[in-house]
Amino acid sequence: MSIHRRRFLAALGAGAVAGTAGCARLVGGGGSGDDRPAVAGETLTLTTTTSTYDTGLLDEIHTDFEEMYGVTVDAVAQGTGAALESARNGDSDVVMVHARGLEDEFLRNGYGLNRRDLMFNDFVIVGPESDPAGIEGTSSATEALAAIADSEASFVSRGDNSGTHTKELNLWEAAGAEPGGDWYQETGTGMGEALNVATQQGAYTLADRGTFISQRSEIDLTVLVQGPIEDGPEILANPYGIMAVNPGVHDSANYDLAMAYIGWITSPGAQEAIAGFQTNGEQLFFPEAVSEDPDFQQYVPQGWSSDSSDE
Repeated sequence: MSIHRRRFLAALGAGAVAGTAGCARLVGGGGSGDDRPAVAGETLTLTTTTSTYDTGLLDEIHTDFEEMYGVTVDAVAQGTGAALESARNGDSDVVMVHARGLEDEFLRNGYGLNRRDLMFNDFVIVGPESDPAGIEGTSSATEALAAIADSEASFVSRGDNSGTHTKELNLWEAAGAEPGGDWYQETGTGMGEALNVATQQGAYTLADRGTFISQRSEIDLTVLVQGPIEDGPEILANPYGIMAVNPGVHDSANYDLAMAYIGWITSPGAQEAIAGFQTNGEQLFFPEAVSEDPDFQQYVPQGWSSDSSDE
């Protein structure tokens, strides 16, 4: 965790000064004394995972972007699968989600462009303090889930094709366990509601750390298996990406404004705002876009090569 913080601070200190004003100039308006951005008065539709919205992050940082460009951001909070589906249907300009496999499929199929790594937190396995499956402190997330399945302790799944649900299913598969039966409940809801249901039933669930922290005072659950932010297993890492909807597929997509937004949210100023966003003194998200060692593979699907289109 400290490595990520050091990279971020080093990048800021090393002159990563592409600030947000630079983004404004990219879409700057037209001369003749009119210095308003060309996109002023427009609305950007962002489909995004519930965790970025429910934690309050977007409300906290979007004012800066809206005032800079004279625009409105309409953030539609959905599970990752639904957010990508909305974009496939032409109902979004830009997508912010956290399931790299689904993001790669979206890119490969031509619906998305210019994906950027944005930020990260991690997943945690939470449950009642009584911990009936005895998983507290387990260093392996898959072993913890296997123990829950073996004991048939109550587990609440979002069951909504979100990034969290996708991660959960991958973990069950890696654990060699088959979730199902009376002990396993799919809610088909967002993270906040899944945490509420888990509290009511004294059940375990997989949660992103940000949403858990933001709702901890309202639920009766505790972190039993940590993610990598607190030195837990790397398999619980939770990276977020952002990408524009391809205007070649949907000509209604506001590509100029989407790219202005991507430029802004990955700039040092917005990344610093993401790093500074806290709930009850705890950081919820950690910036990933500002780096001294950029990863250019983030722009294309993982495993893609120039020969892929010929296969």
